[in-house]
Amino acid sequence: PPCVVGVVHMKCCFLSQAYLRMCNLPVHVSCRSNAEYMSPSGKVPFVHVGNQVVSELGPIVQFTKAKLYIQWCDDTTATEISRPRYSSPYSWPLNQILAYQKQWEVRRKMNAIGWAGKSLEQVYEDVSQCCQALSQRLGTQPYFFNKQPTELDALVFGHLFTILTTRLTSDELGEKIKSYSNLLAFCRRIEQSYFEDSQAGSSSRGYSKGPSLF
Repeated sequence: PPCVVGVVHMKCCFLSQAYLRMCNLPVHVSCRSNAEYMSPSGKVPFVHVGNQVVSELGPIVQFTKAKLYIQWCDDTTATEISRPRYSSPYSWPLNQILAYQKQWEVRRKMNAIGWAGKSLEQVYEDVSQCCQALSQRLGTQPYFFNKQPTELDALVFGHLFTILTTRLTSDELGEKIKSYSNLLAFCRRIEQSYFEDSQAGSSSRGYSKGPSLF
């Protein structure tokens, strides 16, 4: 059959790839800056295959809020990383307009859900609680439902891997995850099982290798 297409931007790109590879399906990734507008719920991350949609659930929602807060509500990160990265595909002055528009939208959402008044320390504490819940659920199993990966594993991997490999002005968010050895081993297991061959093939064709935990 033809390739299955996962159409997402960076924060759920790894989620989609992981899930489709777990299903032994061929993958073609098209990264889009407007992925949230393609989601039926208007939220990312999501996996959309045929009529089936897998979107946010459980404590993973907190990761989405934390990432958005740090990327767009922390002034240093927004100025040095988020706005330049978000605006890079566009020419001036559209790049500046769209970047500030995105920041305004995120801050408006954070205000609506009561996160606008949070401090970075409070956000990091929320992330710690999420990691603790996931770590306890995973335990010593290779995957969340024992030996076989599911949509939940792809969803968790997409969030954790993005946090661990995305450059921010502080490493504290990634360090929160690294303090849970089973979550870090979980991410490495999925990367090694489902992404290693793909990255080696890309490198041999002259493409740049994606982020990696190894």
